[in-house]
Amino acid sequence: MTTEQEKVGLNALHERLHRVLPAVSLSCQSLPQTPALRLWLLDELFPEQALDPEIVNAIMEEPPYWSFCWASGQVLAQYLLDNPEQVAGRCVVDVGPGSGVVAIAAALAGARKVIACDLDEDALTATAVNARENGVEVVLSNDLDSALAEADLVTAADILYDRDNLPLLARFQAAGAVLLADSRVPDLNPPGYRLLGEWQSCTWPDLGESREYNGVRLFASEP
Repeated sequence: MTTEQEKVGLNALHERLHRVLPAVSLSCQSLPQTPALRLWLLDELFPEQALDPEIVNAIMEEPPYWSFCWASGQVLAQYLLDNPEQVAGRCVVDVGPGSGVVAIAAALAGARKVIACDLDEDALTATAVNARENGVEVVLSNDLDSALAEADLVTAADILYDRDNLPLLARFQAAGAVLLADSRVPDLNPPGYRLLGEWQSCTWPDLGESREYNGVRLFASEP
């Protein structure tokens, strides 16, 4: 059942989305790889095929990142659900939460506190709406320094689409343990991190991206 708070948040997100895609709405969906979670995401317009190229272009020009669950987010979220000892009793800071999938998974897996940190107010609104949908509490922050000061574990998924974010990896390490998932930098080999494994995934709803973006690698900071 949608609460009044959730309705207010959803109305704000629809208003923001319609500036880019007037005919598109959000719908509450289970994720293909993390069915335990339900998120308000871009409605799948064409269930049997990828989105129309014109829609993809509009999205890429002014991307509402929070209306998709990106490949790395799905993988990292499921990893936390499968390995709750990674977050149990810890303060987890999720940087660049997008839809909030990783932050929500951390809360469900038993984190003592979860902080979702982003400069994009729409992403924070989406995270709040989706956290309520999944019955968990996530603290919202737009102040990375103050969030990292509380961190026992930092999580981040698909934030390296912008190479300017690479220096953040050293900042994360200075704050605590780190789990980093990425599908955008095929040659990523960050110093001080070890590769935990590679998984296949896709953005949801499916954007029909190149297969090279379906391979998600998960890294952990070295102790």
